[in-house]
Amino acid sequence: MPVSRPQNQRRELSGDATILPNRNSRGIRLKPIVLYMFATALMFSSVAIRAQTARPELVFSDVVHGMPRGENQAIRVLTASFKPGDRTVVHTHRSPVTVYILDGAFTLELEGHDPIVVKAGQAFVEPPNVKMTGYNRSATEALHVVIFYVSEPETPFLDPLN
Repeated sequence: MPVSRPQNQRRELSGDATILPNRNSRGIRLKPIVLYMFATALMFSSVAIRAQTARPELVFSDVVHGMPRGENQAIRVLTASFKPGDRTVVHTHRSPVTVYILDGAFTLELEGHDPIVVKAGQAFVEPPNVKMTGYNRSATEALHVVIFYVSEPETPFLDPLN
């Protein structure tokens, strides 16, 4: 004579499947989906565990003079794009300017110095109060730069010269 089981009791099947009491058979069909979701979650959590903390990499370091000394400073980050053959105006800066080259090569002519060529991935500090002009000497490639400038809040970025 078969023994009846209470409704809240688990019933073991062959293998590792377990059916919880349920009036429809969807419990068995949901199990592979639940296992798939669990495996997917486990996979993504293991990827997160393997991920490392991002760390900055020093690109450039220099000791400069001529930094502004007021109590408040304006920090400016600018971008500039030069088409082949473009140049800046002849100018000076009142504070040091750091130029980082994204693409291309930047030729900088500083009064009293040989021309300096700064290439993609490199940086250069333009000194204060020195007459200069910057060029994209390429005939075919654009030049893209990021410029970092710290100054007194109302100081212009550059002073054009005639």
